[in-house]
Amino acid sequence: MARLTPFLAALLAAAAPAVAQAPVAAPSAATTATPFARFQQEVIEAAFRESPTFGVSQGRHEFDGRLPDWSEAGLKRTAATFRALRQRAADWKGLSPKDAFGRDYTVAQLDNYLFWLEEADQPHTNPAYYLNNGLFPDLYTARTWGTPEARMRGFIAYAEALPKAATQIRANLRTPMPETFVYLGKAGFQGLADFFRGNDGRAAFSAVKDKALWARFDAATKRAGDAMAGLSAWMDEAKATQTQDFALGGERLSRMLYATERVATPVKELERIGREDLRRNQAALKQACAAYAPGASIVDCIAKEEAQKPDGGVVEAARAQLAGLRKFIEDKQLVTIPGPEQALVAEAPSYNRQNFAYIDIPGPFELGQPSTYYIAPPDPSWSKAVQEGYIPGKANLLFTSAHEVWPGHFLQFLHANRSPDLFGRVFVGYAYAEGYAHYAEEMMWDAGLGNGDPEVHIGQLSNALLRNCRYLSAIGLHTAGMTVDQSRKLFMDECYQDEGTARQQAARGTYDPAYLNYTLGKLMIRRLRDDWTKTHGGRAGWKAFHDAFLSYGGPPVPLVRSQMMGVRADAVF
Repeated sequence: MARLTPFLAALLAAAAPAVAQAPVAAPSAATTATPFARFQQEVIEAAFRESPTFGVSQGRHEFDGRLPDWSEAGLKRTAATFRALRQRAADWKGLSPKDAFGRDYTVAQLDNYLFWLEEADQPHTNPAYYLNNGLFPDLYTARTWGTPEARMRGFIAYAEALPKAATQIRANLRTPMPETFVYLGKAGFQGLADFFRGNDGRAAFSAVKDKALWARFDAATKRAGDAMAGLSAWMDEAKATQTQDFALGGERLSRMLYATERVATPVKELERIGREDLRRNQAALKQACAAYAPGASIVDCIAKEEAQKPDGGVVEAARAQLAGLRKFIEDKQLVTIPGPEQALVAEAPSYNRQNFAYIDIPGPFELGQPSTYYIAPPDPSWSKAVQEGYIPGKANLLFTSAHEVWPGHFLQFLHANRSPDLFGRVFVGYAYAEGYAHYAEEMMWDAGLGNGDPEVHIGQLSNALLRNCRYLSAIGLHTAGMTVDQSRKLFMDECYQDEGTARQQAARGTYDPAYLNYTLGKLMIRRLRDDWTKTHGGRAGWKAFHDAFLSYGGPPVPLVRSQMMGVRADAVF
């Protein structure tokens, strides 16, 4: 979601070969030494039981093939389970400072679950709840744990569970539904149908020779494909009654921010802070364009940078960029790289192309497995010009690679998976993860990535402006009556995004209001760095800051601030 000059050419050195994840220490009994830590283990196990796919994603293969119980009774049981655990967590008293922090982290995580489950009521209102919460064939087809036969058996059981899940999803989702939700559901469910009906799944298990297993595979994938196609067709029918009624409203957005990120700042103040950051980045872009394309408009300057398309396609270009980014981190001593791991790069599967890029990283129980940085091609239904505009320029792509891999998500999760606290290994929050990865883009430029090259700076600023418009769109769409078309125009006119990205991102803001967390998290982390390094060496303290920040796993950023600064857990920008 992140996007040549001589400097960029130097970064496009041959990418190093992919290396399996290093054998970091598996979670051990030491993580459950205190009574409260044992309670945290209970919370983890409950989360895995209620969402078995989450357990599989974390490397717990006793949950293979299972999907959540999305029946009405199952949803009520899940909510009751998390409410009871939340009360028990809040009731702990007389804890050590370490466990008191763990209590606050645990309560925050359970509040997060309960907000989306109950207050936002996503199981009944939003197809994204299902697309993001269990429908992941790549856990079996893209990862390489166990034997091919074991993965195939897990995949078959998962496919066999999908018709029942589809029945539950259809029973839960209420119509009329917002237009963008209908589009998301149709595209996501149809992508899954195409996946099951195509050869992607078969190719993952080509080494398996068991004819009986293949017969079961064929039967299961046909039923799964039919079930997903049926959901997609039902979503298509929902177009007849689709609405524009997607807004959470100001009160619920405020509660979302506190329940999920421990940010209590009033929405109007957050909007002011976001507009300030937008103006800061726009001013920097104007200055960079004056050097890169003297006399040109900002639009023409961006077009010039975006015209420098990656040679050989975005997947090959991104793969080549990673080695140079890692070397820059090492040379500049920006953050510890705790192992030899490297990420694979691949085209995104058909069922997950709602954003340009994302990375799949195995969890803390999944040792020795590679991560994959996925890049989505343009929507084939778009015009040729819109598809061409969607493909980023080389400098833009460079900061997508920084965001997803070095020193962004991939490096972040190398640290998280080595956290001394199991809870921190398992639960990584939205603003912590996306805020850090977005913060890392700007930090790399500030550290000298590009040697002052204005084209490189434009690539970084294009990504920063994209996140500025996500932030402002989330607030506008959900609290101020902003329409999807007005959001699209904001992305194009104020943040200089192409038409395809603007359409995609305006739609995303309706069903993912928390996508403001990229900029929200970045601003909190940057302020924390500046405050912490005042007494820890200034610029020379950046590496120590990054190592310390990443050691917590992934709690709400205000909780990290409380630990690193010795203050109350308040959001500070």
